[in-house]
Amino acid sequence: MSKYRVQNPATGEIIETFEVATDAEIDETLAAADAAFREWRDRSVQERAAVVRRVAELFDERRDELARIIAVEMGKSIAESLDEVEFARSIIDYYGVHGPSLITDHEIPSTIPGKAIIEHLPVGALLGVMPWNFPYYQVARFAAPNLVLGNTIILKHADICARSALAIEAIMLEAGVPVGGYRNVFATHDQIATMIADPRVQGVSLTGSERAGAIIGEQAGRHLKKCVLELGGIDPMVVLDADDVAAVAKEAWDFRVYNGGQVCNSNKRMIVMDEIYDEFVAALKELAAGLEPGDQLDLGDGQFAPLSSRAAAETVHAQVQQAIAEGATLEAGGVLSDGPGAHYSPAVLTGVPRDSESYREEIFGPVATVFRVHSDEEALEVANDCALGLGGSVFSTDEARAARIASKLEVGMTHVNTIAAEAAELPFGGVKRSGFGREMGPVGIGEFSNKRLSFVAR
Repeated sequence: MSKYRVQNPATGEIIETFEVATDAEIDETLAAADAAFREWRDRSVQERAAVVRRVAELFDERRDELARIIAVEMGKSIAESLDEVEFARSIIDYYGVHGPSLITDHEIPSTIPGKAIIEHLPVGALLGVMPWNFPYYQVARFAAPNLVLGNTIILKHADICARSALAIEAIMLEAGVPVGGYRNVFATHDQIATMIADPRVQGVSLTGSERAGAIIGEQAGRHLKKCVLELGGIDPMVVLDADDVAAVAKEAWDFRVYNGGQVCNSNKRMIVMDEIYDEFVAALKELAAGLEPGDQLDLGDGQFAPLSSRAAAETVHAQVQQAIAEGATLEAGGVLSDGPGAHYSPAVLTGVPRDSESYREEIFGPVATVFRVHSDEEALEVANDCALGLGGSVFSTDEARAARIASKLEVGMTHVNTIAAEAAELPFGGVKRSGFGREMGPVGIGEFSNKRLSFVAR
């Protein structure tokens, strides 16, 4: 089959295929992105921002159509697809409205007589390599700030997201991004390497696996290109105590199974104090009971949507089975559907041994993994016993107690009494093997800017 395709994960049916770009088309894309940059950067920031605001308006106008595209492509429910379209719109609009003020020139004090100004200037064409789990959101948080800044965008999307990739490109052009200023490419891995090596590309942003991040980071480093890498996580959710244990467990469950558990900053490790552990696990098991596979385009109560592909579902199933073989207990769920569909019933997993391979692995699917701890110190030690460091949360009726532990989490985003605060204005990114760089918020627009010093002597 063609590398790029639309394949309904509920049925395995291949609905449409797309040809991979030729090398000549890649070169033409690079030339167009470079030419568009030289025109786009010379427009006023207000003009660029107006175009980006129009992109947000078009996302809003086409939200139903856009939502259905990704529901078919990667399996999320229509309700969650609409959520994503709205979140992407809000990010695009945030930069369209606030972007100019975030990159305003500002004076800094100088011991040398004169005036020292820090400018925020674009650097050129950028390559984005984006994943399938949030086809619009991932693109929005990369493309919107950089278009306002004056960079141009070449976007290589996941191979199952061809229709959404083309829909974004069409919206960008209709909104007034110049031809070549935003270009989708159905590129191969070799062609990605070619683009990173090309001097017309000045930076690369990847959201994906550790393995993909290592490859892209190595290629970017070899060619002295700035890169931003967001590589997922095994985020801890520490629950110290609760007035209503079942309510906290439901919050934990709802976030863990959102988008089929295919979320970078999902609460993949629930670390629960001994006094409430049994009640917490019992609540999770009740929430996992009786769920049935459903059609993501018409999902009923008590039904769950498929994962992104049969291969993804089989990978999650294999990971859970490995954990069981290493000593873990499957408390609920964990059933892989028969046939070509990608349904995997949301699961509760306990007792994963800390000396096992499974303990170190990210499960990118709807599996609530729960650990029992006996003290604040042990909870913190378990939370930080991880090579990844994206986000983390701590829950307690004693906010100061929770904040003390949260302040010591080795992550890029800490939270107290909420699992993940997510909004256009809030930066997103991690440390350790979760990558480096930030997207969204006031810092996201600065990753690919030339923070140029302008000094005028007096």
